[in-house]
Amino acid sequence: MKLEVLYIEGCPNHRPAVERVVSVLDEMGICEAIHEIPVATIEQARMVGFPGSPTIRIDDEDIEKDAEGGVSGFSYSCRTYTEQGKLTGVPSRELIRRAIYEAL
Repeated sequence: MKLEVLYIEGCPNHRPAVERVVSVLDEMGICEAIHEIPVATIEQARMVGFPGSPTIRIDDEDIEKDAEGGVSGFSYSCRTYTEQGKLTGVPSRELIRRAIYEAL
């Protein structure tokens, strides 16, 4: 399984997102490396289809299946996730767990 966290430098949600992924992996008894990938430019964001920071991908699939990176398929900005009707900058443990189960 390939785990990636794509982020923009200085994103306040980057580290909490990585920590949440690590915590869920530990809870599930899975030892897997997490590749942290900085997205440094708008052009890079366009090339990788980056929907915002932080983005978690498992085997090249966004954990939020309906994620879109803005109007043109990418965004070079902060990202929000919807958790019980509220916006948050870090995906929920359940969203991460479900994506890991699907990848397995």
